[in-house]
Amino acid sequence: MNIVLCGMMGVGKSSVGIKIAEKTGRRWYDTDIVISDRHGTIADIFEYYGEAHFRALETDVVRELAELDGLVISTGGGLVLKYENNELLKRNGKIFFMRASFETLLTRVRADETRPLLKNNGRIAEKLGELLSERTPIYEAVADYIVDTDNKSVEEIADEIIRLAKKS
Repeated sequence: MNIVLCGMMGVGKSSVGIKIAEKTGRRWYDTDIVISDRHGTIADIFEYYGEAHFRALETDVVRELAELDGLVISTGGGLVLKYENNELLKRNGKIFFMRASFETLLTRVRADETRPLLKNNGRIAEKLGELLSERTPIYEAVADYIVDTDNKSVEEIADEIIRLAKKS
């Protein structure tokens, strides 16, 4: 069984995924890193090929990782918006929605210039709010577990997810 982390950009999926892998001896994959390693930066993919092409690359990576077992998979923020991705991930995994407040997310992503969906002429808070409103119901619907992350350390979040995964 795989442990799959989903949630908004800035929630800490990568940091927590690495910590879970360290604590459990599982292999860790970040779908965004796999794509970047193979195809170049996400910002360049968005700029030159568009979001639809990036989403197709995500599905290719999900197909590949879903065939493996015992992984920790940190997903890109928009990956679960595509039904096919969720179905593939659920076949051999439990999905954990890492939830954070708007304020927490805004603090974390405001300084990050690499996020293509937030590059919109200083309207970062507005765009983040729109994405959060659009995505939260989907994250909640696909998640096997919801883990609140506000005011928790990476270690605390990782321990909670490991504990929940053992129940599965």
